[in-house]
Amino acid sequence: MTKEFFSVTPVEKVFEYIAGFPQTSIETIDLLDAAGRILAEEIVSNIDLPGFERSTMDGYALRASDTFGASEGNPAFLEVQGSVPMGKKPDAAVSAGTAMRIATGGMLPDGADAVMMIEHTSEIDDTAIEVYKRVAPGTHIIRKDEDIRINTPLLGPGRRLRPQEAGIIAAMGKTDIKVYKKPLVGIISTGDEVVEADSVPETGCIRDINTYTLSAAIHLCGGLPRSYGIAGDQFDPLLTIAEKALAECDLLILSGGSSVGTRDLTIEVIEALQHSKILVHGLPVKPGKPTIIAQTGGKTVWGLPGHVASAMVIFEIFVKPCVRHIGGTTMFSNNHYSIPAVLSRNLSSAQGRIDYVRVRIVEKNGLYYAEPILGPSGLIRTMLDADGLVKIDMNSEGLVKDTVVQVMPFQY
Repeated sequence: MTKEFFSVTPVEKVFEYIAGFPQTSIETIDLLDAAGRILAEEIVSNIDLPGFERSTMDGYALRASDTFGASEGNPAFLEVQGSVPMGKKPDAAVSAGTAMRIATGGMLPDGADAVMMIEHTSEIDDTAIEVYKRVAPGTHIIRKDEDIRINTPLLGPGRRLRPQEAGIIAAMGKTDIKVYKKPLVGIISTGDEVVEADSVPETGCIRDINTYTLSAAIHLCGGLPRSYGIAGDQFDPLLTIAEKALAECDLLILSGGSSVGTRDLTIEVIEALQHSKILVHGLPVKPGKPTIIAQTGGKTVWGLPGHVASAMVIFEIFVKPCVRHIGGTTMFSNNHYSIPAVLSRNLSSAQGRIDYVRVRIVEKNGLYYAEPILGPSGLIRTMLDADGLVKIDMNSEGLVKDTVVQVMPFQY
């Protein structure tokens, strides 16, 4: 059956498709292993934090009213009633005209409403001090619910767990946590000209680069890559490998074989997969126009261009949000933030497509400059030298030198 090739799909529609892809199942893991994982449950505070009033300074717990009018020339005299033991409730209360020694983090004794820094006092003896400064109620103390109040929603599903999230979960007394399973992403490199990276290519052949760039990118955005090797340009072997990969993985990437040519079988193989539905065959972007997106039995298949820079750019813009979404991340959370920079040269573009131009960021005289790195999409060096991408909208004929542009840094 004759297919219309490259009936490009608007990028907005691609993200709508991604938002509808099913997510992975949920597992429970030890909180010590949770860094970088995606939360799959809601965390609501079950306590006030810190749970008691505590000192933020070394000094003396006292009543602020006892310091009113105190100065270097007219100090206040207070009786010292011992010390607050660390990690224990004070065994005495502070009354008018008295104070208790307290260390940072110590529990404020009853009756006290402030802490005087030790630097603003002088010991007369073990039982009395002079105070040379006035303080207001609440000075140098933390209220019992100042950090977190009980029954406050803290974290929700889709949140990537950083050290600070792990800390707040531990503060609630939880040491295990429900997270989404990391998406298992299968990778198949295609093409008779592609050989293993550890082999010596014959004339006309190239080493498999995409398996390694894509594996690294998948790891860094929260997935688990699994290589299924290199498939030549034969229909049956490629279909067999793709079926095996889809049976084992949550998502499949085929790199190469999505451009025009009689040897390119990716689209035919994807169509032959059980319950396959082609969603996208062509995007209005450069590089990466011949990108394919399909669903087969609830799983997602991407056909990426074989050229290494094209594959990496399409992964950065589209596949990475897909992997993150399937892995439970709130859709497009913290995705593609940008850094303003001054464009160092003119950039031309053709209307009707979105150009993603590789750039390096250089600082000069306190300003960031975006220096375009031009070159064919088959050159990995252009990606090695790049810090990010500048987007040229499809209705633009280009960008003018010294324009402030938004650089999307490569982020993982």
